Amino acid sequence: MTLLKKIIALISIALISSSAFAASGIFTDKLDGNLDASRYLSENAYGFLPVPIIITDPAVDGGLGMMGLFFHESKEEQAARLKTMQDESNDKASHSLMPPSISAAFGAYTGNDSFFIGGGHLGFFNKGSIRYMGGGGYGDINVNFYGFGDLPLPAPLAINTQATAIMQTLKFKLGESAFYFGPMHRYVDAQVSIINSGDLINKIPSNLRPALSTNIVTSGAGLTVEYDSRDNFYSPTDGLKYEFNYLWFDDVFGSDVDYTLAELTALNYFKITDHWRTAIRMEANYIDSDQVLPPYATPYISMRGIPAARYQGQSVALSELEVAYRINLRWELSAFAGIGKASDSFSDFSDSDSRVSKGIGFRYLIARRYDFNMGIDIAKGPEDTVFYIQAGSAW
Repeated sequence: MTLLKKIIALISIALISSSAFAASGIFTDKLDGNLDASRYLSENAYGFLPVPIIITDPAVDGGLGMMGLFFHESKEEQAARLKTMQDESNDKASHSLMPPSISAAFGAYTGNDSFFIGGGHLGFFNKGSIRYMGGGGYGDINVNFYGFGDLPLPAPLAINTQATAIMQTLKFKLGESAFYFGPMHRYVDAQVSIINSGDLINKIPSNLRPALSTNIVTSGAGLTVEYDSRDNFYSPTDGLKYEFNYLWFDDVFGSDVDYTLAELTALNYFKITDHWRTAIRMEANYIDSDQVLPPYATPYISMRGIPAARYQGQSVALSELEVAYRINLRWELSAFAGIGKASDSFSDFSDSDSRVSKGIGFRYLIARRYDFNMGIDIAKGPEDTVFYIQAGSAW
């Protein structure tokens, strides 16, 4: 999920959980009399807004936090946006849902004593033809490490990572096309350590130990290419979004280790009928490195039903299929399944074990005029059953 979609999710959670606002007409749609946040968003999506953070990932035992959002726009932009959003007859106003630029400050604490603080900025310039997304912060994160690829440990090892991170992407639209292109940068200064390993430390392969107990800086720069023809940014039903990133991590950029990272994401949405739609997600990540990298820098299978960083490797690929049925204007049911692989080397990828997850979910059209929905997914992975609060598409 992108930074902007996470922000929209948090705003929607805050709106739905606010009984004081829900009791007023500002959350009632004049079309059908049902709960709807369109009017609230159109009249209040500027200035400052505090929203909660709800974490459900079992990798950190869940958690809670708070985010403060700051919206930036000129008086002329604000007046034009409000006029569009307050038009009850406008059913396709999603392009004006948020102001041109958003800044955020956040902090959260989890069930396994992890925490993070930070901030970010999402900026749109020249009528959206230039897009900037950047953020940074500090985290003290505890997670279980299970091994890389097909080299599992005999038991999970508790790993602590204390890190300062900065990530930035700048994209330029290519003419009148749906293509965007631009530079990107990622920087992490981390201290990785093993927590209470006991006798397990003697069973860790010698080539893995340096990556699990180290002070390291990984800093890289690269390029991104994106094609986006989706019919809606938040809850698409038709269109494609393909993105390819390639980064070089080198001492020229201040990195302690040299390697390259390639990331490919392909999202495909197909509207079959007014009631049925389907979507296919494909993703592949590959690191070319002569040495084992610390867990935070190693790709992992990111899929519903699988805790973050549970399956890691130098080569990771996955695919998910989702089928959804829209019952009526407001409600939609879905079923999904996915398969992923993580290997410690590219040559062994085809022989690596497959990890399968499947689940069901629902969505409620919480902002009709913006075609924006939210709901819950429940997914069963190889070990865990996990529920997720989703904003629009899970991807």
